This record gives sequence, structure tokens and C-alpha cells, in this order.
Amino acid sequence: MHSKLRRPLKIYFDYKRLQQISILAAAAVLLSVFSALFAEQSKAADNSAADRPRYRPRNQWADFSKQPDKWYRSKEGIRIAENILSWQSPHGSWPKNISTTQEPFTGDPNTLRGTFDNNATTEEIRFLARAFRATKDKRYKQAVLKGIDNILEAQYPTGGWPQYYPLDKDYSRHITFNDNAMVRLMNLLRDVADSHDFAFLDSDRRKAARKSFDRGIQCILKCQIIVNGKPTVWCAQHDELDYSPRPARTYELVSLSGSESSGILELLMSLDHPSPEVIRAIKAGAEWYESSKITGIRVVWTGGDRVVREDPNAPVLWARFYEIESNRPMFSGRDGIKKYSLAEIEQERRRGYAWYGSWGDSVAENYAKWKEKWAPEQNVLKK
Repeated sequence: MHSKLRRPLKIYFDYKRLQQISILAAAAVLLSVFSALFAEQSKAADNSAADRPRYRPRNQWADFSKQPDKWYRSKEGIRIAENILSWQSPHGSWPKNISTTQEPFTGDPNTLRGTFDNNATTEEIRFLARAFRATKDKRYKQAVLKGIDNILEAQYPTGGWPQYYPLDKDYSRHITFNDNAMVRLMNLLRDVADSHDFAFLDSDRRKAARKSFDRGIQCILKCQIIVNGKPTVWCAQHDELDYSPRPARTYELVSLSGSESSGILELLMSLDHPSPEVIRAIKAGAEWYESSKITGIRVVWTGGDRVVREDPNAPVLWARFYEIESNRPMFSGRDGIKKYSLAEIEQERRRGYAWYGSWGDSVAENYAKWKEKWAPEQNVLKK
């Protein structure tokens, strides 16, 4: 009886073992496939920083601006406008790095810290201005007025803007070109003064916005850094009293900025009938970009790190920061020590910051168009 049962049991266990072997074999095949795919992805990722696709969140503000008026009157449009209203600080500004459109703020409004950094405040004002035009809800208009008044009040007598207002005691009190903060404020103020989008505002505010914009232009001209008697470009921050270049975070040293200067020049080139002073500033800035371009290297991602490799076929690059005295590209980690090679700073900062970019490409393209438009009536370009 027992001997008859032993053989069927052996067959049963062999069958289970075959199942296990089949599962392991299938797993091995899948592992091989995934390994090959990972290798291909790693190979594809090992290219230049300029060519490497980067994840960026969808630009919701650009999407909103394309919507028709009826959308702003819809449940969705009203819901977003109400959310934005709830995030406005008592001073009239909005916080950064928070989606002020998705959910309403339910905490103490006095804890909200508004800023002009990272697209904050300017985009909320533009949205609510459009929402008011579409709905005529006076609360939206009042929020716009409060936001604009905060921007006007925040401007220094020297013409620049800090990153936060009311002021902090740290580097954010400096005139802030960093991440195009001041340029965005000035573009908004120009629209407040001249655009039909803000025609509902009173004439006094619109005139104040124009004067504020013009003072900002004069500030930009005074901040342009002179090296050996020649105008160059700008630092990411400048002193709010004497216009001199100033540092920010520990790895953002006093420098000539290859990034922020691009946005400043594009703003200057957007001016109608530029003055001789503006023309000279644009010409000097464009010449600096031409003389400061970097060739023969490619910034690549490899092994989870960002490194620089020689490549004679690489596209032209510009450094984020240049040493003022020598015009050498420079880098710094969180220790704040100046280095002249990306490889010398810690991996966390190599990976987490845009040390090289194609900023000068847009300068060259816009400068060529600008010269064609304004050269016939401005002999200053020839000097």
C-alpha cells in the first residue's frame, strides 16, 4: 500500500520542481531583457546636457493664457481663481514652489511668505487680471491691485527689486536678476502700463507702472559690470545701494552671469527706439557673449553624474558663472570655494545645478534681428 503511493508522490514533486525551474528560466530571460533595456537607456543618457531631454512640469500658466473668456467663467476657471485668491499673502504677493492653482490655502494667511522668485506673483496677477475681465468679479480686481501695489512699493530708490518684500536680512535683499526675477517684474509692469489686458486699472497706477519700468531700465544700465574700462554683462545679484555685484547662496559667487545676462539683454532689445545708452549696453553685452563662448567640450550624464568631456564637434556652450577679473568659467560647491573645473566640486552640486547652457544662442539670434531693425537710425552701433 505504501509502496504504491511512493511513486505517484515522486512524480508530483518532480512536476512541482519543473514548475519552479520554468519560473526561474522565465525570470532569467526577463532579467536579461531588462538589463539590455537599461544598458540602452544608460547609453542614450550619456550625451550632452543640451541634447539630454529633461523633465519639466507642464507650464500651466501658458495653458491658462490660451483659454477663452468663457473658460474663466466656467466652474474650473472659477475654482482655480478662488484657489489663487486664497494663497495671496497679506502684503499682496504669492509664495513660490507651490501650486497655487490646485488646492485652496486653509491655514493662517499671516504665515504666507510671498516672493518674486520662480515665477511667483507675476503669473497669479496675470491670471486674476484675465479672470476679472471675463467675470467682472471685483475680488479678482482687488487682488490684482494689491499685487501691483506690492511690486511698486518693493522697488528700491535705485530702481531694482529684491527677491522678497517685505525684506529679509540675507542675500535676497539684493537686486535680484537671478532666475530672471527682475526681468519678469519689469515685463509685467510694462504690460500694466501699456497692454489692453490691464485697461481696467486706473490711470495713476498705469503711469506709476511706466515710471517704475523706466527706473528699472536705468538700474540695469548702472548695474552692467565694467572690466578694464569696458562694459560686459551682469551678476545674478547686485547691491541695492551702489549697484555692485553681490553673491547669493554659497555656490553662487560674485561673477559675470552667462545665464541671467541673457534675459536682461533680451529685455533691453525689446525696447522701442532705444537710447544711445541702451544701444551701447546691448552692443557690449552681445560682444561679451561672442567672446565668452566655449567650444570643444560636451557636458554629459554618465553613471548618474554630470561630467565634461572633450569633443570638437560639440555645440557652443556658455558657463553659468565667469570670474570677473579673468573671464574664466568658475564653479563652487556648498563650501563656497571657487574652482575652475566642474569636476572639482561635489557630485551633489554637479548634478543639481545648471553650470553650462546655450544661453548665448538666443542672444546672438535676437541681436542679429535687433541690429537689422535699429541700425539704420542709430549710428551708435558703428562706434
